[in-house]
Amino acid sequence: MTRDPMPAPDLFNTPEVRALRADLALALRAAAHHALSEGVCNHFSVVMPGEGDRFLINPRGLHWSEVHADDIVMIDSTGAVLAGRHAVEPTAMFIHGAVHRIARQAVVLHTHMPCATALACTSARALDTTLSQNAMRFHGRVAVDAHYNGLALDATEGERIARAMQGADVVFLGNHGVVVCGGRIDYAYDDLYYLERACQVEVLARSTGLKLEPIDPTLAAHVAAQSNGERMQSELFLESLRRALA
Repeated sequence: MTRDPMPAPDLFNTPEVRALRADLALALRAAAHHALSEGVCNHFSVVMPGEGDRFLINPRGLHWSEVHADDIVMIDSTGAVLAGRHAVEPTAMFIHGAVHRIARQAVVLHTHMPCATALACTSARALDTTLSQNAMRFHGRVAVDAHYNGLALDATEGERIARAMQGADVVFLGNHGVVVCGGRIDYAYDDLYYLERACQVEVLARSTGLKLEPIDPTLAAHVAAQSNGERMQSELFLESLRRALA
């Protein structure tokens, strides 16, 4: 006998989903605190537990600094609101839906954070993962979608971005911004924060005009394995932000 799926409002209020809503809202407030947000634009989203086509996402029109768990909205893959008290920007799922569906990523964070976006505007299109220790954690994890085609106003933009990832969990969008993905909100936010820090160091280093000294890619791969092999720091970081930004 097949059980009918739980109605959307009931699913929205389970303890597990309420915790996810709280963590997603915390990540948004943290991004505002760390100057990674831009106006009321961009989105953070996470797949609902056990679901493939229902997502939690930030609502339209709220600054990230003011988002709390009760402001998070549940939508389907078309962007239709299933639960929550706010509207959602119609274009919200054009990038997020495709990355969730095609790249099979549970958490999708899209920003126009300044230093990462600055590097996406250069001929390199991305950060050099052999320059700083923070950059090395992303060695072998970065993809580039250099084909900017204007605002993401249809599904083809997100589908192209998702296919460009090819197994990477960070993608630089040429002349646009970045998408950082992960299996958990705390891991993905930690990566988003340190990605911008790594990009900031590279922008500053390049601005000196001095010759850069990258390290051997083999060592960069070793540092990446060290950094990504144990993620307790990511968990502790989010918990510290929960205390600081309550």
